[in-house]
Amino acid sequence: MSAITHHTPDALLAAYAAGTLPQPFALVVAAHISMCLECRAAYESHHAAGGAILEMTPTEDVSVHLKSNVLDLLDEPVKREPSYQRSGVFPGPIMEALKGKQPRWKSLGMGVRQSILSDRHDGSVRLLYIPPGLSVPDHSHNGLELTLVLQGSFSDDTGQFTVGDLEVADQALEHTPVADAGAPCICLAATDAPLRFNSLVPRLLQPLFRI
Repeated sequence: MSAITHHTPDALLAAYAAGTLPQPFALVVAAHISMCLECRAAYESHHAAGGAILEMTPTEDVSVHLKSNVLDLLDEPVKREPSYQRSGVFPGPIMEALKGKQPRWKSLGMGVRQSILSDRHDGSVRLLYIPPGLSVPDHSHNGLELTLVLQGSFSDDTGQFTVGDLEVADQALEHTPVADAGAPCICLAATDAPLRFNSLVPRLLQPLFRI
């Protein structure tokens, strides 16, 4: 496994430790913690201290846009101890969400598949399977999006993301993630608002695919 270079921002770790992240984002953070020793240590530090207060998180640790998004997250705080057991490419927290079963993939076309794990009022979380060379259509964001790589890798204008890496995207980012050569890219992605696709066909299919 390649070294993890894209980590969970400290504000999200603190929010997870304090139990203030909605379930979709909490699942992604828990899965990342189970794969990343550095973020696991930071989480356990926050947890031992009883959680950190988001308003006191240094601004240099997280962008202004991201910090604002986290502070605006509402409804049903979720706090769970991450499971460090895994099955194949899926970390323990994802296997718990799958209830120990394999994902039920549904085709999005061109070999791209998804498996929706949760679709709630506070956001959705899904697994994405993207064959090498294929991309998610160019899009921006109405809210916050967390994407954790479980297998393979993808690249966009911000860099390359390999196994264990977490991409954090907010309203300021417009990108076209492309699966790199090699193994198909499998990701766990959570959003708290629909994506903003720039071309017509993805916008027309968006209600059907619930993304």
